[in-house]
Amino acid sequence: QVQLVESGGCLVQPGASLRLSCAASGFTFSNYAMSWYRQIPGNEREFVARVWPAGDTSDYLDSVKGRFTISRDNGKNMVYLQMNALKPEDTAVYYCSTGVIWGQGTQVTVSS
Repeated sequence: QVQLVESGGCLVQPGASLRLSCAASGFTFSNYAMSWYRQIPGNEREFVARVWPAGDTSDYLDSVKGRFTISRDNGKNMVYLQMNALKPEDTAVYYCSTGVIWGQGTQVTVSS
């Protein structure tokens, strides 16, 4: 079964750090670039970060550069998003995706 399952979202205070995880199954994970997107209700889904199959190249939404780091472990079929210095405007549901396959999302709320 082709599946992406995100985890790690929760309520944190501004300035905190959080790591999201995404477990992949049912496809050859190491062949695909993996991305994180986020969505606020009523808004379109927004690209956040992408890591290429070998894990040596990544790119980011400008507003998260220097704060977020995407990484992957091809041996474990996992992709991660390390988020530091979180801001209230980072509040959203975060999704991992191959671009075709999507997870169910995990809620991140940044609030004092």
